[in-house]
Amino acid sequence: MENPVIDFLSKRRSVKPDRLQAPAPTAQELETIFTIASRVPDHKKLAPWRFIVIEGDARAKLGEAIAEACVAAEQEPPSHVRLETERNRLQRAPMVIAAISRVTPHRSAPEWEQVLSAGAACLNLCIAANALGYGTAWLSEWIAYNADVAKALGLGENERVAGFIYIGTPMEAPTERERPALTDIVSRWGE
Repeated sequence: MENPVIDFLSKRRSVKPDRLQAPAPTAQELETIFTIASRVPDHKKLAPWRFIVIEGDARAKLGEAIAEACVAAEQEPPSHVRLETERNRLQRAPMVIAAISRVTPHRSAPEWEQVLSAGAACLNLCIAANALGYGTAWLSEWIAYNADVAKALGLGENERVAGFIYIGTPMEAPTERERPALTDIVSRWGE
């Protein structure tokens, strides 16, 4: 028996950011995407995630902050080429969503569960965007771990970047990649 959801999920694939073009999701589509992103396991209803949409001129503005963070992080001054790459990092797709993991101390919701919930929200976001016909790439890269970039994003003490999700219309269908053999990743306890 065919199942359209299983068929869709079995073919879901990331698209490289530089292979994404306009248009990006509309405001109404983003509302749908974020609604689905928030439908993940969330022990104690803490919503241990939030999202920052970066589009239009905001991509270049944050790109300047990324280039400045690059200069501050490097022991040797970065080359002109490297700085241009950093300035344009977010220009690779028409929209980038910074997915933020935020941990709220709670005796019944361990930090690890909250971090996993943020990861699940990221994947649901990608799946929702893909279901609407958009391509996505969920990346971290060095900018996800840089304190100056976190400051530019306005992150709180209890927040970290879970990833940058690049979204746009794919220029072409993504090619399949090799996946692990199930015998290498699935076992049965007690056998």
